[in-house]
Parts: sequence; structure tokens; C-alpha cells
Amino acid sequence: MVKRKLLKIIMTRESLCLLLIAPGVLAVSLSYGLYPEITLRYLYNIEVNSTNLANIFRAIMGLYIALSIFWVAGAFKKSLRLAALWSMTIFMTGIALGRILSIIIDGFPYPIFLFYTVIEIFSALIGFYLIKNITIK
Repeated sequence: MVKRKLLKIIMTRESLCLLLIAPGVLAVSLSYGLYPEITLRYLYNIEVNSTNLANIFRAIMGLYIALSIFWVAGAFKKSLRLAALWSMTIFMTGIALGRILSIIIDGFPYPIFLFYTVIEIFSALIGFYLIKNITIK
């Protein structure tokens, strides 16, 4: 009985979306902030050579981790689900728009950032679709 109830909670489209996106954002957060002076140089060719810059990347990591936790909570707790979907959708929309603006102003970044942009746009569109369907019900 407990397994069936748990599967029913997890298997909603909204819950699956949140559970698929949260680990990806968590992984990116750790790449930004866990050891920024090592990982950012290795992954993105970014030199972190000051305490202030390391602090900025660790703050971003904290924000991403907090949001990921909220999205997982929203996947399992129905009363948080719509708010979690809204926060995920706004997050993905904002990040994607920022990257698009950077492409327009700064030019094309490394291919990994273009990949992130596509994932973020796709995630935002899915979020808006799921929110629309929840509010219609």
C-alpha cells in the first residue's frame, strides 16, 4: 500500500519533471561552488583568483542547492508542487534569457553553455505547460 501511494505521488508529470531537473541543477551547483578554483578552470576555463569571486560562486551554489531541495520537496508534497513548478520555471526562464542576452552582447560561449541554454529553454517551456495544465484542472 505504501509503495503504491509513493509511486502515485512520484509518477505525476509534475513530480517527474521536478525530480529530473533537480539533480541536474544540483550537479551544476557543485561544479560552480564546491571547489571553484579547480572545477571552473577545468570545466569552463574560468580562473577564480580571488576570495570575492569564490564567494560569488559559492553563493550561487547555495542558491541552486536550496532550489533543488525545494523542487524535490515539491515533487513529494502536493501542497508545494505548484510553487515548486513556478520557481523552477522562473529560474529556468531567467537563466535562459540571461544566456541569450550574453550571446547577443558577448558572442557565442563554449558549446557546453549552448547545451545548458537549450536545456533551460526546454525546461522552462515544460514548466509553463505543466503549470497551465495544473491551473486548468
